[in-house]
Amino acid sequence: MQGNPSVAAGPHFAVGCAIFGPLQPEHIAMVATAGFPGVEPYRSYAMRYLDRPGELTELLDRHGLTMVTCSNGGPGQSCDFVDPARRRQTIADHVAFARDFLAVFGCKHFKMNMGARPKGGTTDADIQAIADALNELGRITADLGIKLAPHPHIWGPIERAHEIRRLMELTDPNYVYLTPDTAHINLGGGDPVEMIVAYYDRIAAIHWKDTKASYRGYTGPTPTVEEHRKEILYKDLGAGGVDHPAIWEFLRKRGYQGWITLDLDPPRPAEGEGTVEEKLLVNRRYLVETLRVDQL
Repeated sequence: MQGNPSVAAGPHFAVGCAIFGPLQPEHIAMVATAGFPGVEPYRSYAMRYLDRPGELTELLDRHGLTMVTCSNGGPGQSCDFVDPARRRQTIADHVAFARDFLAVFGCKHFKMNMGARPKGGTTDADIQAIADALNELGRITADLGIKLAPHPHIWGPIERAHEIRRLMELTDPNYVYLTPDTAHINLGGGDPVEMIVAYYDRIAAIHWKDTKASYRGYTGPTPTVEEHRKEILYKDLGAGGVDHPAIWEFLRKRGYQGWITLDLDPPRPAEGEGTVEEKLLVNRRYLVETLRVDQL
């Protein structure tokens, strides 16, 4: 089992590995150099380690890092939670990944995307189908000591605030938790502060990223993929679309002990963003200097 024994009680901050693309050893070193104690890979970017987790364990231990969780997705794994005909395969694939990979690293939660948004939008029947699959899967992962924590995402089947609320209503709180993402909630027309307060008791972990200031209080419609291609929707902390200071204050008062992952996209130099290293340091500086986080 992998983990960083020097990491005291949380909250603690991790780096989401989407910022790197396919995961390489030098990326692990980069996270450690930037002073973050955890990493959160994506399965699709960590394929080289799926059948040799020991190699990744050794790499993480060498740099004193914890693998917080690893997101689902990528070749060889069904991620269709809407189509009942695909449910058996989707559940089986996710159980295998939780058992054979996440459990090896001692992960305590399974941050999970829920596939593509249905054409024409998500219906209540779709949400019920997703909830049924999550309830079944969550009971199984609970036996592995892993909390199932779906991750609402723009352009996914659960993106709008009312869809998140409905999913929470239809899922068993004993088996289905939540990985809210501050930017995705904001861009989906919801209030990240309100959502984190409302579902605090079901939060397994949290993703942070910002949006531009004009998105503060945004109610929709959800920006399109085409808009994201023209200008990155996901901004560095401090951009102003999300009230992270209010979220941080709430989490501190509640004694939150979990992980907060900075889940950032690769930098776009054409839009004025620097290197990956610079992006990590910009966000670290916000945590330390603006939020006064005393321990990452």
